[in-house]
Amino acid sequence: MLYRRHVKSRIVELLQDFRIVYLTGPRQAGKSTLVREIAKELRMDYYTLDDAALQASARSDPQGLLAYLKTPLVLDEFQMAPGLIGAIKMVSDTADGRKGLFLLTGSSDIFRSAQVQETLPGHLARVELYPLSHSERHDNRFDLIDRLLSGTFDAFDGASVKPLNRIALGQLLIDGGYPEAITKPPRSRSAWFSSYVEGRLLKDFETMHQAKGDYHGKLSALVRSLAGMTGNLIKYANIANDLSQDDKTVKKYMEMLELMFIIRRLHPYVRNSAKRAVVGMPKLHFVDTGLACHLLGLKHAESLHDTPFFGGLVENFVYCELLKHATWSSEDVNFFHFRDTARHELDLVMERSDGKVVGVEVKASMTVKPEDFSGISSFADYAKGRFLHGILFYSGDKVLPFRNGDATCHAVPISALLGAPA
Repeated sequence: MLYRRHVKSRIVELLQDFRIVYLTGPRQAGKSTLVREIAKELRMDYYTLDDAALQASARSDPQGLLAYLKTPLVLDEFQMAPGLIGAIKMVSDTADGRKGLFLLTGSSDIFRSAQVQETLPGHLARVELYPLSHSERHDNRFDLIDRLLSGTFDAFDGASVKPLNRIALGQLLIDGGYPEAITKPPRSRSAWFSSYVEGRLLKDFETMHQAKGDYHGKLSALVRSLAGMTGNLIKYANIANDLSQDDKTVKKYMEMLELMFIIRRLHPYVRNSAKRAVVGMPKLHFVDTGLACHLLGLKHAESLHDTPFFGGLVENFVYCELLKHATWSSEDVNFFHFRDTARHELDLVMERSDGKVVGVEVKASMTVKPEDFSGISSFADYAKGRFLHGILFYSGDKVLPFRNGDATCHAVPISALLGAPA
């Protein structure tokens, strides 16, 4: 089934304003399908570096290859030949103001490195594509991020949302969002994820990061251990001790897994933005809950809520849906978590480009109580004038206003994430 990806219009727009657009995201998220579609519509030539001969040419004579291929063009799986960066810069430097020369894709975020950013200053726009959001699965386009930031919750009330019992919520977690996996019956979906872990995750890890030695067993044990930590704080030394591994190796492997879009490390929110990556512990999430459930051996929605992983996976699901919506929202947002010195915690913080923030809490229950907003209240006290309002996602079917201290809050059904409000 061909899904309409909401980020497509943004990519087309960026190609009109930048010489190079880089589309990145996990393997099998749908990047190749999307860029083929764009290439056809914009009359760009399409090439994939999964082609062994083309890859060999790119590594042997990158400048000669680009002189032969001509622009504008799409280079799929660009991370397979990072040596092309210098040649692309040369073409970009002599473009005489022309835009939309290159549309690149990659399953490893090589353009996040400072060295590459210095090579292509001002030439490059970067876009992320994640596994399918539920609004894309149901072909509903709406801007959830902007609605939540603005505090406009009326559209979510009434018939547009529904309660989610634990079985329905469990099935959402198990399904995930990979386009190929969600169309398959349970046994075939499990086989698909097994192939993904062995053939993509482990093989790509070796190819893209020149892994050597006995990395396979260590990495396999690590990703399965991490799947059970969704929604938890990352303590590298504890993970290393549990796996009898070196903590520096664990941290290095996790950094690589993040560059491959397997996991996301959510940094703590502090008012001084310069300290966010170095103060406090990050929180762990998987980019796809379906993959996390597979790694944990969770296959039955009926019993998933009885496991110790249920709450963390629900939080992970909400975060990932918001992360996907953020790729096409009008507002630019960053995500964090919050934990103060008194150990008051908040699951998510959404920060607008102007520094204003919204506190987000996630509960799997179908009811809410005033005390469920205590984390939001503590965060509001910390954020002070930057705080806009609080949102508590829960499994019920009504948007409900609450007030906790000076914090204005709303309980919002998780089902509001699944499709366009009426």
